[in-house]
Amino acid sequence: MKSLCVYCSSSDRVDPCYAEAAVELGMLIGQRGLTLVYGGASVGLMGRLAVAVQRGGGRVVGVIPQSLRDREIAYESADELIVTRDLRERKAIMESRADAFVALPGGFGTLEEVLEVLTLKQLRTHEKPIVFLNTAGFYDRLLAVFEHLYEQRFTKADYRHSYSIATQPADVLHHLDHPRPAPDVTKW
Repeated sequence: MKSLCVYCSSSDRVDPCYAEAAVELGMLIGQRGLTLVYGGASVGLMGRLAVAVQRGGGRVVGVIPQSLRDREIAYESADELIVTRDLRERKAIMESRADAFVALPGGFGTLEEVLEVLTLKQLRTHEKPIVFLNTAGFYDRLLAVFEHLYEQRFTKADYRHSYSIATQPADVLHHLDHPRPAPDVTKW
């Protein structure tokens, strides 16, 4: 694995524990000499993560739509900054440039992005690892919804093995070093 796509919040108004986890993960990514592929913002968890990756010795590839760059929130210090037409192009580039995916706490955009790559894995479009960093139990309720989907048979329980849950930033790298094989399940 050489590159890691991380989805996370662009908000600076979140609890400091989330920022601390983003910085810690960023340092670990950098120390491993990995490339971060992310949403290209200089604000919120995104900005803290990118700075930490570079401080740790890693490379940062930001992918940001022109409309967000126009708002002057792009991380112009990225090693590579790719400016896209829109969010769809941004996601496609991020997905293609990543060897694995990590979801830190975030809002609707983060959820949409990680659920898309999870769906694509379910449809066997890719077999890349997916890890949720469940800082301070942030994803507990979403994971409970996943369990409800399994219980109600809206999706097969074997898809539980399509992703891993980490509670600490170091656990993220452990899961990436020991990825779960994609479940051999027929969707229909």
